[in-house]
Amino acid sequence: MSDATTDLTDAIRQAIFTGEYAPKQRLIEGELAQEYSISRFVVHNALLQLAGEGLVEIQQNRGARVRAISLEEAIEITDLREVVEGLVAARAAERITEDAAHGLRELAEKMRKAVLEDLDVGTYAQLADELHRRLGEISHHATALKLLKQLNAPMVREQFRMALSPGRPVSGLEQHLAIVEAICAKDAEKAEKLMREHLSQVRRTLISLNAERRVETN
Repeated sequence: MSDATTDLTDAIRQAIFTGEYAPKQRLIEGELAQEYSISRFVVHNALLQLAGEGLVEIQQNRGARVRAISLEEAIEITDLREVVEGLVAARAAERITEDAAHGLRELAEKMRKAVLEDLDVGTYAQLADELHRRLGEISHHATALKLLKQLNAPMVREQFRMALSPGRPVSGLEQHLAIVEAICAKDAEKAEKLMREHLSQVRRTLISLNAERRVETN
């Protein structure tokens, strides 16, 4: 994939994550080419890449649009993530090095600062994604990483929205900091337990936000 395609893919992905492009919104190649001052060929390739990630769906004779996921699908994805990411956290605790632990603690401090000092939930959401990605790398569990890549892509917009809900950044931060400390302490059992509890809370938040959305639309 060319640098231009990679850059455009990243830009559109971020726009989907933050809600600039809404679920079911059409992504017209000509308009995107004009907006980003780039060729339609690059736009086409970027949309194909995002379709492969589950963020965009290509409709026959109608082009591309942002993929929307139902509450039921989001919950099912979270159920699977709870199991797989719990395993990843345990493996990370077993395999973490001193350098990797130092890096995790630095990242945790950035997350703490984003939430408690800067009040920047957007940055916190990005750092939380980075934490989960880094734990995957530390775990060296290739099969789990492949599965998580498929599961996480359609969920990222929902995760960003959850980060904006009242009280969620603080509670999420506390959970993430505890997970980091358990992994750095090489406590695999505790790391898995905390990660599964974290994803269980994500599941409950999804259900709560969906209930609020229904009230707002009635």
